[in-house]
Amino acid sequence: MRAQSSAIDRTGIAVSTGTEPPASTPSRSPAPGDRRSGTLQAALGVTAFSLTFPATAWGLTGFGPWSLVTVRCVLAAVLAGGCLLALRVPRPARRHLAGLAVVAAGVVLGFPLLTTLALRTSSTAHAAVVVGLLPLTTALFSALRTGARPSRTFWFAACAGAAAVIAFTVQQSGGSLTGADAYLFGALLICAAGYTEGGRLARVMPGWQVIGWALVLCLPLSVPGALLALSYEPVQLTAHSVTGLLWVAAGSQFLGLVVWYRGMASIGIPKASQLQLAQPLLTLVWSVLLLGERLTPAAPLTAAAVLVCIALTQRARG
Repeated sequence: MRAQSSAIDRTGIAVSTGTEPPASTPSRSPAPGDRRSGTLQAALGVTAFSLTFPATAWGLTGFGPWSLVTVRCVLAAVLAGGCLLALRVPRPARRHLAGLAVVAAGVVLGFPLLTTLALRTSSTAHAAVVVGLLPLTTALFSALRTGARPSRTFWFAACAGAAAVIAFTVQQSGGSLTGADAYLFGALLICAAGYTEGGRLARVMPGWQVIGWALVLCLPLSVPGALLALSYEPVQLTAHSVTGLLWVAAGSQFLGLVVWYRGMASIGIPKASQLQLAQPLLTLVWSVLLLGERLTPAAPLTAAAVLVCIALTQRARG
């Protein structure tokens, strides 16, 4: 069976062609205009992701946690399914279904659910600092999954970043971990597994199709789950709750990933990952501007420490 490759259709979105480019085709460095466009798209993706926690906090003002997560998944799946149908993307091969199931469990359902449950009692600033460890956690999972052997500098920086986050959570929680912290650390693990498997699948199909098919595969669970949750949890439709729901569904869960993958394809994974280092700090800014939260001095200091540690891992891996 021929390996899938990607082409750019008239919309500019990579779609599967089912053919493999000739091996003799030389690689081409992106033009300056392509690099600028790719950087802008990757930055838009990071901005969309940084708004996820504040938008979730808004959504929780009118929806229960289970309703918010399941309705979010259904709306994002409708968007993704519409794009897949409009572009006539062929169904993924059966050998990829297990990997897509891992992506669905980790990125589509697990991470949104656990972080939403955590945000019922945790501030967005606190959650942003803890989840700022996600790139390091993903790197650890990737090393285990692929058998890569990172340098000692990488492991030192990874452990230092983990220690900073653990110290922050214990200090903020009065000397012990809370239930919200348990949800956040669980979200780190399950999302890292989903990101790792999604990265593996992105080698054989465009990244936006990976998240698109994962969303569609969740419909048999998310639709009845949404109906059940809405029947039990009270709903209060306000400007904040509806805006928060629409953003986490369209902005965070789908469109943000589309521009992120397109930007990453244009400028490369190393440069795009450097932009993502700003995500926890951006979330801290949104928590102040949109939610009126007051930051303790430990929050930005810990976020900056994690940023430095992640930067060191990127240099070490490079």
